[in-house]
Amino acid sequence: MLFPLLVTLGAALLSIGLRSFQNSYAQKAGALGILVTTFLGVYFITRSWLLGLAAAVSWLFLPWLEILTRIRALRLPKEKQLRPKSPPSSDTFPALSEITREIEDEGFVHVGDAGWDWEDYRQFFRLFYKEEDRAQAAICLNEQHDLSFYYLRISSRRKNGAVWTTWNYPLSYGLKLTPQFRINRQRPDQSFWQLYQSHREFLRRNGVDADAIDALDEEQIQTEMENDLRDQIAHNIHKGVLKQTAAGDVKYSWRGMIYLWCQFLVDLVRL
Repeated sequence: MLFPLLVTLGAALLSIGLRSFQNSYAQKAGALGILVTTFLGVYFITRSWLLGLAAAVSWLFLPWLEILTRIRALRLPKEKQLRPKSPPSSDTFPALSEITREIEDEGFVHVGDAGWDWEDYRQFFRLFYKEEDRAQAAICLNEQHDLSFYYLRISSRRKNGAVWTTWNYPLSYGLKLTPQFRINRQRPDQSFWQLYQSHREFLRRNGVDADAIDALDEEQIQTEMENDLRDQIAHNIHKGVLKQTAAGDVKYSWRGMIYLWCQFLVDLVRL
C-alpha cells in the first residue's frame, strides 16, 4: 500500500507545483495532473478503473453546484444605468491607486468613476482616455456575495461600430458578446503596460488606424458603456442565454446555464 500512496502523493504535489507556474503549458499540465491524481487515488482504493475514471471526470461537472444554486437564483436588471460612484475602500480594493498610476504613466487621463448596484451585485469602473490614440481604458471591479475580482480593459471604437477590446478578464465570461466586439484576451497576471502593448499590436494586426477610431469625450465614454451593456442584455435574450422574468428583470435560462458550463470547459483547456 505504500507504493500507491507515494505515487498518488507525488502526482498531487507535481500538479500543485505546475499550477503555481506563470506559464500556460505548465498550468495545463497541472490541471491534467489533478485529474490523473484523482483517478489514481480512487483506482488504488477500489481497484476499478471505471470508478477512477468517473471520479476524474466528475471534476468537469463541479461547476454545476454553483450554477444550480447561486447562478440559477441570480436576477439582473434589463437595463444597467451607470452612475457616478465613489471608489471602494483600500481594504476592498488595495491595488486601485497603484493600477491608476500605471495607467496614467502610459498617457491616459482619469475621466471619472462610475458603477451600478443591484441587490448584492456591484460593479465599479474607473474610466480613462488617451486622446492621442483615441483609446479608452477601465479598471473594472466586480463584487457579489463573497466573490470579488477585478480586470483591466482597453477599447478602441471604430466609426463603423466595431469595438476592438483587449482585456484580462480572469474567469469564464458569463454572457455572449455582441457581434461588434472583437476581443483580444490576455492572461490575468499581465501588467497594464503589457496589455497596452498587446492592444496596439492587436489594432496593427487587424489594420485599424487611428483615423478610423471615434474620438470621445467623458460623457460619450459613459454613454457608450451603457449602450454596450444594454445591447449585451438584449443580445443574450435573443440568443436564449437570458430570459425575462415577470418582474421585468432577467435571469439565466437552462440554455444559458449550459452555456456557462461550456465556458468553464473552454477555460479549462485554455488555461
